[in-house]
Amino acid sequence: MTDSNDHKQKMQERQAEQRKRVSELQDPEKGLVLVHTGAGKGKSSSAFGVVVRALGWKQKVGVVQFIKGKWKTGERQFFDRLGEVTWHTMGEGFTWDTQDKERDIAAAQAAFAKGREMMESGDYDLIVMDEINIAMRYDYLSVEDVIAGLNARDKRTGVILTGRDAKPELCEFADLVTEMTEVKHPFKAGIKAQRGVDF
Repeated sequence: MTDSNDHKQKMQERQAEQRKRVSELQDPEKGLVLVHTGAGKGKSSSAFGVVVRALGWKQKVGVVQFIKGKWKTGERQFFDRLGEVTWHTMGEGFTWDTQDKERDIAAAQAAFAKGREMMESGDYDLIVMDEINIAMRYDYLSVEDVIAGLNARDKRTGVILTGRDAKPELCEFADLVTEMTEVKHPFKAGIKAQRGVDF
């Protein structure tokens, strides 16, 4: 048997094995919970990539941003122009900007109340809770309350929760957890954040 035929046979066997595995998978018939965490860049960017995918299938999408506040971002400008995403920016900025923990807690709780209302409405296929993990990291929200909200969501609604330092309990609850690992970052070389890449 030639190398070409041997390769073809191996690929056919792998395809048959993959088809068999896929045929045994189950559709949970519910929206999934995804967590994007880790110290590396790309957590929110990845979530917005999933938003684009969902919109491609004409799904209804909502975004609640917890920490970025009034910060102008390229993704917000794009989705505003597109006009197909319900977007709520609830945070008042990073904690080191406000220096007022009670105000930060109130803003995070208001954002989560809005997110919970959206999750329970049955109107959305996908909701992104951008930087909610940061709100839990600083104890502005309890992981128990967030998990209770996820449990109360409409069956059709999938949720992506982003931000570094995701709580272990949330990771255990989620259907998919992705941890971004930083290998190299331009900030450490003295390069400031770049429009279109970082925001």
